[in-house]
Amino acid sequence: MFIDHAKIHLKAGDGGNGMVSFHTEKYITNGGPDGGDGGKGGDVVFYASEELTTLSNFRFKHKFVAENGSNGMNRKMYGKGGEDLRIAVPVGTIMKDLETGKVIADFTTPGQEEIICKGGRGGQGNIHFSNAIRQAPKFARAGIPGEERDVSIELKLIADVGLVGFPNAGKSTLLSVITS
Repeated sequence: MFIDHAKIHLKAGDGGNGMVSFHTEKYITNGGPDGGDGGKGGDVVFYASEELTTLSNFRFKHKFVAENGSNGMNRKMYGKGGEDLRIAVPVGTIMKDLETGKVIADFTTPGQEEIICKGGRGGQGNIHFSNAIRQAPKFARAGIPGEERDVSIELKLIADVGLVGFPNAGKSTLLSVITS
């Protein structure tokens, strides 16, 4: 079945939370803060592919979610960033935001990439909140949620052949004889 338009929901990955942790060693009981930052959430990236000719990939699947970033860890270790979600569309696809109606992207050349939803930033660990007065902060910052939007995808088609003629000249009859 040929599909030339679809409506889908996109969500980028959330940023990972910062960690509340304190440095510990064998002979050091009250070490300073060492909580790491959370990882960045994955982006939703669309790219134009010459191999596709229809939007049949979006016939049954309407929700696409990128991977979340991992939480920060102790010993100042950052969380792993979420993997980007890469989705292929045919060349000649137009993407519009359903809320505003504005065109987000127009894929005219093969290999063209557009980031449609950006992933959230990772939260900060408690190491960022220590100072001379507050030497052992027991809090960290949460990660920022990723962008979320509903989009409409349309495939622009260019005809290979056109029939031009006067009314009642037999254009439809000619077309029906050729195709059968």
